[in-house]
Amino acid sequence: MLVFLALVAILLLIARAVDGFRGRRQTYAMAAVFGGPALLLLAVGLIYPAIRTIWMSFFDARSETFVGADNYAYLFQDGIVALVNTLLWVIIVPLGSTVIGLVYAVLIDKSRFEKVSKSLLFLPMAISFVGAGIIWKFMYEYRGAAQEQIGLLNAVITSLGFEPVRFLQDSPWNTLFLIVVMVWIQAGFAMVVLSAAIKAVPTDMIEAARLDGANAWQLFTRITVPSIRASLVVVVTTISIATLKVFDITQTMTGAEFGTQVLANEMYDWSFTFGDNGIGSAMAVVIFVLVIPIVVYNVRQMNKNRAVRG
Repeated sequence: MLVFLALVAILLLIARAVDGFRGRRQTYAMAAVFGGPALLLLAVGLIYPAIRTIWMSFFDARSETFVGADNYAYLFQDGIVALVNTLLWVIIVPLGSTVIGLVYAVLIDKSRFEKVSKSLLFLPMAISFVGAGIIWKFMYEYRGAAQEQIGLLNAVITSLGFEPVRFLQDSPWNTLFLIVVMVWIQAGFAMVVLSAAIKAVPTDMIEAARLDGANAWQLFTRITVPSIRASLVVVVTTISIATLKVFDITQTMTGAEFGTQVLANEMYDWSFTFGDNGIGSAMAVVIFVLVIPIVVYNVRQMNKNRAVRG
């Protein structure tokens, strides 16, 4: 508390000192005073580590010998499984979450139990990725056919007379079962954003389309979807960025084994388990490079929408 009061007092003194300036000098002084610390923290906590990581990706395990692009060559040779799995996650999770969230938002819009229905789908967002991974690991749990099944899905399957399924052990289907967990978590986020966008669609536009004879499908495809395009872009890009960094689910449910590893798991293993800073840094750089186009596209779309509204 004393530290907080001291900081407030210092800021007030600085503001009073800056108050003596006029015009452009005052603007520059205020920018330096209030923006300077933030820029300094950004440089120390983000810019310098990023540059350092890129630099280390061109050196050997101990960051002593320059090896050029050898670390990246390894990624596209022996680490191809992690790269392919990451691309599968980035394609399926944003599309699946957005479609489920959009359909759900349309179906419950202005319904009697709208608030309760939204809460049910949004609840997984309150669970950490580790918690969700543990929950679904029990759902997918497998035991031999002669043993009692403690996994919910296999208990149902065996009760129907079928053999238990190795959900988390058999590749490549186990990757898809892990993706289901991420979709389960992110669908609530997509639903909340898109539901708000749907409620912002002008009512007179919908009524005019109905008077012209448009059916429910035509209203959805020609009125609703075009009107919420900006929100769709935000949802897809946001979920894509979160998916590129996925680590907790695969690490918790399979230990990143059985062909389920993604780039984040490989980066962690090479950097902290095997102690190879070169390959670990190269994988971090690849994740960063994959995120950049998504961020750039998102920013451009936001600028376009801002220009249209302006």
